[in-house]
Amino acid sequence: MPEVLRPQRPFWIHQLVEYLIGIMLISFALRTLEPALPAIMGVLIMLNAAVATGGAGAFRLVSPRLHKTLDVVMMLLLLVAAFQPWISVDNVARLMLGAMAFVLLFIWFHTDFTTRRERKANKTKPTSEEIGRTAGRLIGNSLNSVRNTWRSMTDDESASDV
Repeated sequence: MPEVLRPQRPFWIHQLVEYLIGIMLISFALRTLEPALPAIMGVLIMLNAAVATGGAGAFRLVSPRLHKTLDVVMMLLLLVAAFQPWISVDNVARLMLGAMAFVLLFIWFHTDFTTRRERKANKTKPTSEEIGRTAGRLIGNSLNSVRNTWRSMTDDESASDV
């Protein structure tokens, strides 16, 4: 399967956004008539961010790879909370839960979940052929630039002599 090229944000930014989503849901719950479900979801999202091993993790119990799976579970929980019929939730809270699931999906899609050690292992060192090819192109481009500058200077001098 081809890999989709997308900008990759560091994992700690992902964690900070999860903290913000949790704070937004909790502060929203304080202003609604039925605050239980948005508040619980906000606490769960913040707890999910806090237990992950990363720059903004508080307890560092879960690897970023496992956190990636837990994020999918959190998105599904947000959607189930938004559309469930058992607990009374007003429509604005349902809309907020669905919107936070979408924001979490967007952030999840653009996050680099690899650890520093994995990123170092994935860096490939250039081969001697690639180094030689790059050096040759650099020297060739430099010589062409000098030659073109020299030609333009000599053309200007010959034009001024006439």
